[in-house]
This record gives sequence, C-alpha cells and structure tokens, in this order.
Amino acid sequence: MDRKKFISTSLKAVVASATIPSMVKASNVKLKNSDYDKLMQQVGFNHLPNEEYKTMNTVLHKADTRGHANHGWLNSHHTFSFANYYNPERVHFGALRVLNDDTVAEGKGFGTHPHDNMEIISIPLSGDLEHQDSMGNKAVIKQGDIQVMSAGTGIYHSEYNKNTDRNVEFLQIWVFPNEKSVAPRYDQISIGDISKPNQLNQVLSPNKDDAGVWIHQNAWFSLGDFNQNTDLSYAFNSSDNGAYLFVLEGNVTVEGQELEKRDGFGIWNVNQLNIKAKKGSKLLLMEVPMTV
Repeated sequence: MDRKKFISTSLKAVVASATIPSMVKASNVKLKNSDYDKLMQQVGFNHLPNEEYKTMNTVLHKADTRGHANHGWLNSHHTFSFANYYNPERVHFGALRVLNDDTVAEGKGFGTHPHDNMEIISIPLSGDLEHQDSMGNKAVIKQGDIQVMSAGTGIYHSEYNKNTDRNVEFLQIWVFPNEKSVAPRYDQISIGDISKPNQLNQVLSPNKDDAGVWIHQNAWFSLGDFNQNTDLSYAFNSSDNGAYLFVLEGNVTVEGQELEKRDGFGIWNVNQLNIKAKKGSKLLLMEVPMTV
C-alpha cells in the first residue's frame, strides 16, 4: 500500500488552549471516514496464527525499534504502525492494533477528534489526563486508573494534560471490537483495590461482572507490579488467543526470552506462559484474539 495513504488518525488533533472546545452530542455523530475501515485495510498476514502448524510462535519488538514522533508537545513511541510511522511487518498483533507510549507536555493535549468502532483503553503511568467527550463525560484519569471507551457508532473526545507544571505519561491502546456499531460507552476505575503485588492482576475482560473494566472483545488485560523476584504462570482464557507482553519497568523473562523496559513480546499457539519477573519490574499482559 502507498505509504502516503496510510492513516493519520488521532495525531491530526490540534493542540488547543486550556479551555476544551465544546463537544458534539453523541447522537449527532456521523463519521465520514471510519477508524475501523481504515485500520482494517492495513491488517494482513503479520502476527496472525498459523492454521497449519500449531507450534509456538513469537515476535519480539525491542524498545528502540518502535516508531517515534516528537511534536514538542507530544513525544510518542508506536509499537505498531500509526500515523506517519508505517512498517508493514508491524501493523497489528491479532486484534491488538495500537500501542502508543505517549508523553504530553504541561497543559497541552489532543484537541477534539472522532473515533468509531474501536475499543480504546488508556492507562496513565504518571500525571493527570483530563478527558471530555460527546457523551457528556468529563473526567481526570491518573496513575492507578484505567479508562475504556467503546467508540461504536461514533464519538468525539479530547485529552489534555491537566497540569501546567509536569508531563503526563500514558499508554493508549486500540483493540478491534468483535461487534460493530454498538452504542458508545465510557468507563474508568481505580485499579488499586484489585491489585496485589507480585502477581498478575486482571484489569480488563469481556465480562461486565469481572474484575476491572470490560470491552466488546474476547480480550483480557493484566498488570503486575513486582517488589521481589517472582516466578509465575499465566493460563490463557481462550485457545484462540495470543498474548502481547509489554514491560513498563525493569526486566522480565517470558518463556526464556529476556525483556527490558518498553520491550514488547508476542506469543501464540500456547496454552500457558512461564514468566520470571525481577524485583522492581512492572508488566502489562494483553491477551487478545489472533483472528480479526
């Protein structure tokens, strides 16, 4: 595909002043250019299951191989192809389409912009991120929170660094939904009450009554914060799923593969993972369907 035609979705957002622009009501949202359609055009052979051979498959993405864009107000690292970064071998991992590691400068942010038919998850790593959307939500998410939006039939939203004296760092993750044109929805929770040290704590699932938030996809996310050396195992919830592990801090070994800070590692065609986490490490594990 011609690189010039590659999407530049949310990075088209304009840096605005501290006053967030007024929002269009969700019921009036009609998007001419669909996130889902554009992004699905890019999905190909990379990091999908091998239907013939059910042996373990892996893919390693070292931190320094990620796409990078520094706009001054926004410093972003892209694990997968996004905006002006396009690598045909790194478009997606199964249903996991976007994993952006963003730092937003003091008082700056993404102006009002649209999304549709995408499950969007934000996980702040430091600082405070202010959100406002066309569903009438206005909230601040901070370290220890997780936010989810089902864009569905279409929403507009903005995201700003609420503070004028420090950066905000957060992960923005997009997952293809298993159902299109659902009613848009928003949720956020503090995960402090469901998180225990030295284990993987579920923070997202497809089930409304499970721990954490939920999305329209057969996916499970877990976070681990390790204050001592820890050996653990992870059993998959579905045999059709793979796992993408992203190291937030420290050193983690997964099935013999050593990973360092901001390394990513995808693995599929297995039922269980053996993980060794060193003291001071933090890990995000994303189990997602390998077919989209």
